[in-house]
Amino acid sequence: MKWLTLIAAVVALAALRVYLTMRRRRAERRESFDAKMIRQLREKGLDPFQPHELDFFFALPDDAAARSVARQLEAEGFATDTHAMQENVGQGVSLHARKSMRLSVEEISALSARFAALAQQSGGRYDGWIVRRGN
Repeated sequence: MKWLTLIAAVVALAALRVYLTMRRRRAERRESFDAKMIRQLREKGLDPFQPHELDFFFALPDDAAARSVARQLEAEGFATDTHAMQENVGQGVSLHARKSMRLSVEEISALSARFAALAQQSGGRYDGWIVRRGN
């Protein structure tokens, strides 16, 4: 019986370590994506010190979750709109948030991390951002 408890504890610790490592790597990829995207935009001539219209995308499970996230974002100055996802994508609601801001790696990475957590709390996912065309 003691051996089974010991083995279960070792397996649980190993699983926790794997989970924490995967979580850290996922966060690093998101940060790397934001930094890479901003570097590419700078290379294309966008001035990072001037405001640009940025579009942020969320996939949420239903209208209630989308409205909840939208209210939070609107309170922070984001313009939002929602659309039902196409049937071939699956059920759910696509939330689009827009705001004019500078291309700061620190600020965008912080927003991406916060948006990923916000979407996850609502049962959805954060799909990233782009610079609105025409800017």
